[in-house]
Amino acid sequence: MTIRVLLADDQALLRSAFRVLVDSEPDMEVVGEASDGAEAVRLARDERADVVLMDIRMPGTDGLAATRLISADPGLSHVRVVMLTTFEVDEYVVQSLRAGASGFLGKGSEPEELLTAIRVAAGGEALLSPAATKGLIAKFLAQGDGSDGPDPVHAERLRALTVREREVLVQVAGGHSNDEIAERLEVSPLTVKTHVNRAMAKLGARDRAQLVVIAYESGLVRPRVE
Repeated sequence: MTIRVLLADDQALLRSAFRVLVDSEPDMEVVGEASDGAEAVRLARDERADVVLMDIRMPGTDGLAATRLISADPGLSHVRVVMLTTFEVDEYVVQSLRAGASGFLGKGSEPEELLTAIRVAAGGEALLSPAATKGLIAKFLAQGDGSDGPDPVHAERLRALTVREREVLVQVAGGHSNDEIAERLEVSPLTVKTHVNRAMAKLGARDRAQLVVIAYESGLVRPRVE
């Protein structure tokens, strides 16, 4: 199955470079290019994109606003957004995850990293590694938006999870893969996948990235800030 990729960046030269790279892969193709967020939302719908490479900073409707619009549209529930950022310590990283992005990638990443990110996002995984980056995300989530304590909405939703689903959610928040979680909990990867899917359904999460945000914001996982 071919992964349909949409490029959203206000720099035409960068879009062209991404197009050449993506189109060179047999399992993916570029189905459209957008120079601002509003156009990205429209093309994501019209071109039936699977993954959107979304620049955070664009004129008019920026990438953050566009991601919120995509995430809020039931007709685009299958679309995964990978945020492109110049600085991986950008404060917008966590805002992107909260808005519904599946993860983020620095513009200085190697070509293979970009291609891997597209495949990972298309598969429903979260782009929250390496460990240093996960720690950074945890730090920003700990700072929150000025409110005190865990998000009561997320905390209440956790009541619907079984004990095992909570255990799996903690492991997901740690950035572990299904295989790694299976080994840690001494169960099969298929069992882990089932628990992850059930947790996503109960918590209203689009993908694993959203599970990570919920795990931190609910207070289930406490960030270690060094």
